[in-house]
Amino acid sequence: MIHPRQVPSLVIADDQGNITDFPELQMTGMAAGNFSRPNLDDLIPLPEGSELFALPMRLPVGCDPETGEPLLVEENPFEPGRSVQAVAAFMAPAHTAIFSSAYQSLPNAPTLPLFAYTAVGWYDNCFWVPAFRSDQDVRQDCSQYSQANVARKTKTKLKTERNNRLIQHLGKCCLTYGCPAARNYFLDRWEAPLPTSPQCNARCVGCISLQESGCCPSTQDRINFVPTPKEISGMAIPHLEKAERAIVSFGQGCEGEPLLQAETIEQAIRLMRKATQRGTINLNSNASLPKSVARLAAAGLDSIRVSLNSVQEKYYNRYYRPNGYRFEDVKESIRVMKQAGKFVSLNYFILPGFTDSTEEFAELCRFIEELSPDFIQLRNLNMDPEWYLRTLEFPDKQKAHGMKRWFNELQDHFPALRYGYFNPSLDPSCTPPPMLP
Repeated sequence: MIHPRQVPSLVIADDQGNITDFPELQMTGMAAGNFSRPNLDDLIPLPEGSELFALPMRLPVGCDPETGEPLLVEENPFEPGRSVQAVAAFMAPAHTAIFSSAYQSLPNAPTLPLFAYTAVGWYDNCFWVPAFRSDQDVRQDCSQYSQANVARKTKTKLKTERNNRLIQHLGKCCLTYGCPAARNYFLDRWEAPLPTSPQCNARCVGCISLQESGCCPSTQDRINFVPTPKEISGMAIPHLEKAERAIVSFGQGCEGEPLLQAETIEQAIRLMRKATQRGTINLNSNASLPKSVARLAAAGLDSIRVSLNSVQEKYYNRYYRPNGYRFEDVKESIRVMKQAGKFVSLNYFILPGFTDSTEEFAELCRFIEELSPDFIQLRNLNMDPEWYLRTLEFPDKQKAHGMKRWFNELQDHFPALRYGYFNPSLDPSCTPPPMLP
């Protein structure tokens, strides 16, 4: 992996959102409100397909090159008297943040939209981020897509599948929101999405498809109907039969909780498995209903991905705000899948300073020892970091391992556990995924 020869300079934005570097200060990272200068081996070139955001009413924090002391930038250094904004990177998929963007919020700063905010610096004509690639699979790399080809194939399929509401819904996901899973479905490859549920039994603070009035807006529209088993299987069966490393996944960002539609999903799975044994049928879920999970496993569900912001019940409840289920139900669903001989992934939301805190790491180790999941997907938390920590009532000045040490120690503790970003294909007949060289 390429690293810079020196710590990059701080990146800032003016009041119009124009981004530049400030060479007098080095970049700084933030972890749960604590500022640190990243090590050189923490830094990688900004992944292709990432985006840069100016953060409104948030003052940048950089490092003194000599002392390493964090320093607040209170006005635009190039236009004295004008305001200045911090800058963050929203990284391309398959990358995990080591530090969040470093800033100090002004009074009444607006809540940030539902993205992840990684620190970013500038050196040698390149943007750099403190991060590591957590999955070598290129299935959502921007290099894998030609937008003209995506649009052409999507519009063709939408014309031929006018009566399938699910496919029509995914056409919007593909063409309007650029959903990578939807794009791959229309390209007839890899993992295809199967959203099914307009309802949810959690009220996640950072839900990306439904937000309370007056909060930050959702990033996408939620499906507003329940597709029939015929619509689901009519889309899924051809994909399972023909796609390379075929996966179909219930539980998407454009829906609520799929387990609330367990009867529909069970029928759809049985139709799929009656037609073909090829490919992987997966469920992305909050795992709130163990009896429903058992029904789906018996019908032919191959894997479940259980979403968790924390394995500490108090923090889980403050984020998910469960309605009619308990954290113990989530654990029981994992047990049900393991007892059925199925594959279990944890969709583990990452926020530096919280995820790698001493207490959270210890609880995660106990959780893994108790339940034996097969895989952990490292997903950067898409939420304003300060809002998240306030929601959790997370104490200040907590000890943390640092994200790289956290990951290394986790691998040392559990060498048989697999790590990545994407749902893996479980079909032994499938060819290995395309990987980075």
